[in-house]
Amino acid sequence: MDLDIPSGAAEALYRTMVRIRAFENAAETASQGGVSAYGQQAGGAAKVRGPLHLSTGQEAVPAGVCAHLRTSDYLTSTHRGHGHTLAKGADLAHMMCELFGKATGFNGGKGGSMHIADFSVGMLGANGVVAAGLPIAVGAAHAQKVLGQGDALTVCFFGDGAINRGPFLEALNWARVYELPVLFVCEDNRWSATTASGPMTAGEGASARAESMGIAATQVDGNDVFAVHAAAARLVAEVRGGGGPRLLHALTYRVKGHVSVDLAAYRDPAELAAALETDPLARARGRLLEAGLEAAALDAIENAATAEVEAALVTADAAPWPEAGAAFTDVQTTGAGQWH
Repeated sequence: MDLDIPSGAAEALYRTMVRIRAFENAAETASQGGVSAYGQQAGGAAKVRGPLHLSTGQEAVPAGVCAHLRTSDYLTSTHRGHGHTLAKGADLAHMMCELFGKATGFNGGKGGSMHIADFSVGMLGANGVVAAGLPIAVGAAHAQKVLGQGDALTVCFFGDGAINRGPFLEALNWARVYELPVLFVCEDNRWSATTASGPMTAGEGASARAESMGIAATQVDGNDVFAVHAAAARLVAEVRGGGGPRLLHALTYRVKGHVSVDLAAYRDPAELAAALETDPLARARGRLLEAGLEAAALDAIENAATAEVEAALVTADAAPWPEAGAAFTDVQTTGAGQWH
């Protein structure tokens, strides 16, 4: 079967997805007992404390989109942003250190899971507030345009729950009015925290709302990494070419609960079982094998990801805790009329 892309690029997509899955699985295990929620009590053994939002099952979206981005391009994320961060090129070990709250994390252990940022690769930050990344992305894209940064663009990931919040309308309107170089990517995983998104969303969703504002939208199977890759290639090229904002509506599924300790008992087990039949990693592996790639090569990719994550866990566990004085740094003050 022809994949329509070089075998090396196809392997790279699979490698990105496998690394994200391995990271999420390890983080999930490390977070058990890390928060009191959903009937569970926090314990002292957890390495990752506080809410941990997993993107397990959604790996094809960041892999397919970020394959077309450069380091100089910007990206904003959500509270479920580990996959986006890795796909943009951030160091896996440093991200694990951040989840562990260690001084060697991207943000000195202050950001944790929900507020990871790595400006060195253009990752402007995950965000614990639903839809908050949308206006940030538009601001970044507007800066790129004003500063004349060539064909650089900003990619904004957000979930289907965000389209029912005000910043979605405001961001898309601003981007369209000023023809900004931004690609909006809706990861439609069907659930807004613990509530099914469909019954509380009027109309036909993100694509229809974007088109009503004059923003061209493309819907894609978000569990098919090759379909995502192809759609993103076209949209990124259009944005880079001065076509203004675009929206990619990726239909995917969140196979885990809202946070890592959420067993999602509110969800129909049959729905989850059906979703697991379209697992993006299994589909990609099957396509690669059909295209003639050797199983041993794919096994090597998976083994390498496992080893990388295991090494990151050791590194994060041994890393130093932040000094107490760090609590008083990175704090904004406007006292005495001075901006800092």
